[in-house]
Amino acid sequence: MSTTLVRADSRADLVSALAAHGGRVGFVPTMGALHDGHLALIHRARAEVGTSGAVVVSIFVNPTQFAPGEDLDRYPRTLEADLAACAEAGADIVFTPAVAEMYPAGLDGGVTVDPGALGSVLEGSSRPTHFRGVLTVVAKLFGLVRPDVAVFGQKDYQQLALIRRMAAELCLGVEVVGVETVREPDGLALSSRNRFLDADQRREAVVLSRALFAAREDAARGAAAALGAARAQLRTSHVVDLDYLEITGTDLGPAPQSGEARMLVAARVGSTRLIDNIALTLGTQGEN
Repeated sequence: MSTTLVRADSRADLVSALAAHGGRVGFVPTMGALHDGHLALIHRARAEVGTSGAVVVSIFVNPTQFAPGEDLDRYPRTLEADLAACAEAGADIVFTPAVAEMYPAGLDGGVTVDPGALGSVLEGSSRPTHFRGVLTVVAKLFGLVRPDVAVFGQKDYQQLALIRRMAAELCLGVEVVGVETVREPDGLALSSRNRFLDADQRREAVVLSRALFAAREDAARGAAAALGAARAQLRTSHVVDLDYLEITGTDLGPAPQSGEARMLVAARVGSTRLIDNIALTLGTQGEN
């Protein structure tokens, strides 16, 4: 499905483009370098708002979610290909602001969003300023686009949980929808950072998803068995440098004794940091 795409570079352009559309607004925030996972979000946004609504995609590499020494400068920027992909997927408007458009008070000034305690664990433990930057830019984008529904991928599960919490607690009036992670045929979660992997690293990286799938298979025997199965898979690689592997509740609270849970993993493969997660149904067969 290809549409006539409107590109908006400024806030004024965005307002004008939105005014030309009626109905509900579906929103997909991205940092570009789009892949099939992003396109699945655009398709879901269209399904949420229907043919009479407007689907807006933002493409903005947000500097405030990168700490010094992270990969801001080398983060892939493929705008022309991204615009073509958005049109093909059925988006109506692509918002492509400059940094000054999003941060008129400068990167070191202005109001920010504190992610709270949930922003300091897992990814937040390794990247302490990351979620403040994420929530701040998403709040700004919500204010500019004024969507009825915003669609995010479940691959960034902690981000999804925090954005849902922010939308609810700050009464932003946005329904936040999560879409299942899209994977390569061998199971590796699609990520814009996968293009940084060389051929050997790409072969090794699949151990992350294999660890999650092994955990899911053993989850009926309890959390310890699930963790053990995942760790056994991870030990088969001498290239992957594990950051964390944890089982939590579906809300990222403490893991339940049984029932629905989530396993999250983060690791470096070479210089590339990858994350993934999976839903688990924990049983109690491993307990005495």
